[in-house]
Amino acid sequence: MAAPDTNDTRHQILLHVLTHGPVRASEIGDAVGLSAAGVRRHLDCIVADGLAETVDAPDRHTRSRGRPARRYRLTDAGRATFGHDYDTLARLALHALREAGGEEAVEEFASRRVRSMLAAAGDPGDGRTGGDTGTVVATASRIADVLSGHGYAATVDHTAGGVQICRHHCPIQEVAHEFPELCAAEHRVVAELLGQHTQPLATIADGNGICTTHIPLTTIHPSPEKESEQ
Repeated sequence: MAAPDTNDTRHQILLHVLTHGPVRASEIGDAVGLSAAGVRRHLDCIVADGLAETVDAPDRHTRSRGRPARRYRLTDAGRATFGHDYDTLARLALHALREAGGEEAVEEFASRRVRSMLAAAGDPGDGRTGGDTGTVVATASRIADVLSGHGYAATVDHTAGGVQICRHHCPIQEVAHEFPELCAAEHRVVAELLGQHTQPLATIADGNGICTTHIPLTTIHPSPEKESEQ
């Protein structure tokens, strides 16, 4: 007889705690066919991973005045392992917004979202200091820190002639693929915060492995011929 799969057993325990918690280890054992001691070994790992927590609750089967029985319930992280459908909800909401207010309504929503998200990075134009490279880089670093706090895993990388804000993850990838206004608004607001022109190079929503915004730091002077034409 094959040994039970650990991951399958763990899923059964999590599911039972989800649907019946707070619940005792012995009750879980009766449901999944394991001893209370065996269940506790799994629960110790589950609690250590932050997916469940213990609570003291009166025993439903006795009237004793002893120590309350230890029961288990899922944390928010534990509930999240069963998935969600936020992407579908967001797409439906944006489709409804487009039908009601057109493209401009979606663009306005996208801009407000990014402005709110990046408010902690500074006010628009903070990076405009007459070519002060240090201030521009500092602003870019603040933007990357704020983006990372929202799940984008952002970094600032130095390149020839400038720096790049790179997002190594996109928490709204599926929605942004259908609504590119979200990406466009992000690049636009980043340029406003920096107070200068930026160059969007790639987005995860378009199938790239990284979202990249290039920030040129080298000023390009017009040629004498072009100056004479002005």
